[in-house]
Formats: sequence, structure tokens, C-alpha cells
Amino acid sequence: MAVEKQYLADVEEILSHRYDNGGDYWATSDRRLQKGAPFSTLESVLYLLELGVEPTEPVLKEAAESIFSTWREDGRFKLSPQGAIYPCHTVHAAEALCYMGYASDARLQKTFQHLLSIQYADGGWRCNKFSFGKGPETEYSNPFPTLTALNAFRFSDYNNTEPMLDKAVEFLLEHWTIRKPIGPCHYGMGTLFMQVEYPFRNYNLFVYVYVLSFYNRAKRDKRFLEALQELEAKMVDGQIVVERIVPKLARLSFCQKGKPSALATLRYHEIIKNLG
Repeated sequence: MAVEKQYLADVEEILSHRYDNGGDYWATSDRRLQKGAPFSTLESVLYLLELGVEPTEPVLKEAAESIFSTWREDGRFKLSPQGAIYPCHTVHAAEALCYMGYASDARLQKTFQHLLSIQYADGGWRCNKFSFGKGPETEYSNPFPTLTALNAFRFSDYNNTEPMLDKAVEFLLEHWTIRKPIGPCHYGMGTLFMQVEYPFRNYNLFVYVYVLSFYNRAKRDKRFLEALQELEAKMVDGQIVVERIVPKLARLSFCQKGKPSALATLRYHEIIKNLG
């Protein structure tokens, strides 16, 4: 898919932020790849891919090498030169590389094996970091990193063949019932969750339905179908309308708040195709 003329200005806007954080490819000078939101390395490459930039373009190939440079032999990704390595770091890096076409790369295959080896008892992924203290809700996995992991795994041969991924899907479906904030990072399903956010950046209704639609375990589940119904109730004339956007992305035409998004609507059609 080539970039359509109407989105060329969006591509240029994203590229204009390439050095904002002090390094190249949207990274900081000390090569932190998640800093500088919403124009971090991991986010910016996903925006460009969403707009139709080919993964073979030099800027994306070089950004991919920058991400791979943080890969460890045990399958983890160390996205910052300082501090601990958390599962959420690894799943976000893996997700970006999968979108860029590297799911079959031997390094990512090792990452998938690593992630399966560290799944928490409830089927999700959980970081041992307790910013909100240690209440009973922190005994759950973190829903958004779990959803992000599933978004990476859907590109792999593990999709709909690995029982442990079904357990992760069930964990997320159960969150639809629980609704309250759970996990050490307190991911909930309140007002903000129910607002359609695009492009996919945070835990919200749209990305929740989108990712789960790739998994057979979810497709006919009552909880998933309720979430899909909630998403469809927000559509206008068959189009996805963006309800929430980070202010720094307001200049991009493909995701304007309060307006239908053709590219977001394509993602909705992908959901429907998955269910078919």
C-alpha cells in the first residue's frame, strides 16, 4: 500500500519530529525508544505504517534496526540504557517489529518463546512494578500489555494454535466483566476506555475489539460481542469517529478528533472480516 496523496502531509509532519528527542529515529540522545510520546520511536513507526509507508522504506528499515539493537539474547528488549527491563517494554517493541514485517525473524521467535515462558498465572503479562502500592487488584496481570502482546502474537504461527494465548484472551474477556482498574498499573474500563482513540496508543474500546477479533477464543464470546456492539453504536454513517486524541497529534488529518477517520474505518472493516 502506497501513501495516498491526502496523507502525504501527515507523513511529513511525523518525519519532521524525527530529531525532536535528541537522537535519530525519534529516539533520545541515549537511545530511549519509548520516550517523547506521542512521537517516540515505537509510536512514530506505527503511525507511518498506518499511513501506508512501506516497511522497506529506508527510514523504517533503519528504525527497525534501531529497535533490534536493544534486543537481548534471552528475547527481551531493553528500551532504555538505564533501569529495569519490564515485560511491557518487550511487548511494545515486539508489536512494532511485527507490524514492520519481522514476525518470522529468529530474534522475535525467541521473544515469543520468552513471553510464553513468563506468562502470569491468570494468563496475562505483569510487571513487578507497583506505582500504586500493593492492593488486591495488583494480583492481576496488566490488561494493556497483555493486549499488546496478543497484538504481536497474532502475526505469528502461535495465533489460534497456542493454548496459552487462549488463556490471555480469556483474561481480557474477563476484564470486560470486572471493569474496575486491575494490575499493578491499574488499567480499568471507565469513561476514557469507552472513548474511541485512534491511532492505537492506549487501552481503549477500539483497540480492545480490534486485537481480540483475531482470536477464535473471543469471536463468539458474549463479552466480546457486547464490546463490539458498543463500538458499533458509536459509529456515524458506517464510519469510525475519533473521540479522543492526544493534543500533539491534532495536526494530523487521518485522526482528527470528532471527525470520521477513513483509516480507522478500515480497521473496523478488518474486525468484521476477521469475524466472517
